[in-house]
Amino acid sequence: MPRLLQLASPTLPVGAYAYSQGLEWAVDTGRVADEAGTLAWVGALLEHCVCLYEAPLLVCLQQAWAARVHERVERLNADFIASRETAELRAETLQMGYSLRCLLREVEGVPLPAAFEALPEVAFPTAWALAAALWAIPPAESVTAYLWSWCENQVMAALKTVPLGQAAGQRLLLALGERIPPLAEQALELPEALWSNFAPAFALACCAHETQYSRLFRS
Repeated sequence: MPRLLQLASPTLPVGAYAYSQGLEWAVDTGRVADEAGTLAWVGALLEHCVCLYEAPLLVCLQQAWAARVHERVERLNADFIASRETAELRAETLQMGYSLRCLLREVEGVPLPAAFEALPEVAFPTAWALAAALWAIPPAESVTAYLWSWCENQVMAALKTVPLGQAAGQRLLLALGERIPPLAEQALELPEALWSNFAPAFALACCAHETQYSRLFRS
């Protein structure tokens, strides 16, 4: 349990706090203007994008690391990088993956798998999945923590940009947290043929954020 909490903690030094994943643009344009709008935006992304692609991919990556099926790791890592629709989203996952790889080198005390070190670019889910495999965190707990961490970062971004108060932030986390257990269970069983990250409004928001005049976040 302590390892799981360490991996999901906002103090994990991978720079997640620097990204809003298009939420800042949605706020800037008035599409998200209050607590209800934040819940609608973040909840829709959680259910229809993150949990239908990123979460099941994370599960499969962890299983591949544990089974040492490195060819599958390489393919899934490349697939996820290719799925990032904008320059900012691509830079985000690569920066966070790079940071987590550096962190694992420093804290593990043992050589990391050669297949991991050989990857020229590491997506964040790939590095997270390896950490969970190394630390013997069950996939169900790993994907639940990953989804919670994603929701927490989105809420933290909303607190700064909407802006919202701390009580509103906690209400959002309660509401989003109630959705996570069944979504995590779904991710454990979802076959790859049904994975999907089709979210046009999200992609457009991230594209528009790249040229936003004034901003706090890197995506």
